[in-house]
Amino acid sequence: MQKYNIHTVQKDETLRSIASLYGFEKDVIKLFHNNHCDVKDMILIELNGQKQLFLPRTAVEDKGRLVKFGRGNSLVFQPENEIRRYGVVITIEKGEAKNELKFETSVRWLKTEKGRHFFEIDRTSNLYLNEEEVNEIADLLAYRTSKVLYPLQVSTDDKGKFEAVENPEVFIQRWAGIKEELYKEFEGEIVEEYCKKIERVIGEPESIDLYLRNDYFIRTLFFGIYQSFGRNYSIEETKSFPVIHNHIEPQYRIRLEIDPLKDEYDLINIEGEGKLSDERTVHDFINNLPFSLIVKDQPDMNEEGEMRIQSYLNGKNGLLEYMYLECSMMLNEIKKISVAIAILPE
Repeated sequence: MQKYNIHTVQKDETLRSIASLYGFEKDVIKLFHNNHCDVKDMILIELNGQKQLFLPRTAVEDKGRLVKFGRGNSLVFQPENEIRRYGVVITIEKGEAKNELKFETSVRWLKTEKGRHFFEIDRTSNLYLNEEEVNEIADLLAYRTSKVLYPLQVSTDDKGKFEAVENPEVFIQRWAGIKEELYKEFEGEIVEEYCKKIERVIGEPESIDLYLRNDYFIRTLFFGIYQSFGRNYSIEETKSFPVIHNHIEPQYRIRLEIDPLKDEYDLINIEGEGKLSDERTVHDFINNLPFSLIVKDQPDMNEEGEMRIQSYLNGKNGLLEYMYLECSMMLNEIKKISVAIAILPE
């Protein structure tokens, strides 16, 4: 992400006139330029032949391009009264094997209460596996039984990070009708197997919550990117993602950066990248251990994995227009999950 702007010095321009053009003090412009230029191009007192000046990223004539931040250069999550439709592509890779899921979904804001936001998520299309509508009985049953969860109500914190499922009590009520339809259409042991599987999930609130925490779409959409980015428009933090199903998710140390200027499409750009940073070894993850079996005061961190994020938010309301998240880790072979979410036209 670009760290500065460049001003081409015009005839008769002075350090003061350039600073005034962008709404900065001249000493701020001089200090920033001197911290980024070669020694031979440094400004001593006034301009002395410089052809270009390095300027802060926020030094622009059109102030409408500046991202509107809260305190501490924070992005404020304000989803009130919004209904959005998204197209979703989830790619799951393990070694040479690769599968791609596609579907469409709607996300409707319900209410904001005590700093928490509540949403309703619903499926608005069939599920496509590797460009074909699912028709294998196992895939079809997995899809049809999971429909008991929708419409789904979830909550997030004030940073837009997924917190909990809010309507678990309705799943049991829905299940009777869905199960009856399944038995009319399918028969045999495989139907029993999938019905028992979903009944185990919806029978306990904790199981439902764990099931949804492994939902790649929900975890990406509600990743929690509405942070305070500080004076340098960047933040380092530890994030988890269910690239494998483990009670304690793999931890990644990532750096998120936001461009303080909206792009030519009036979008707010956020980029992030980092590495796995977990005490557990590859062997621990393969054996589904929630903690490392090796105890050290200063453990060697497993960095055999990466996380990458690219987000584009609407420049007016700050809501998600497009997001791509890629997360990988080494097991017996590399496993990688990538999720792309794009807003659909009205």
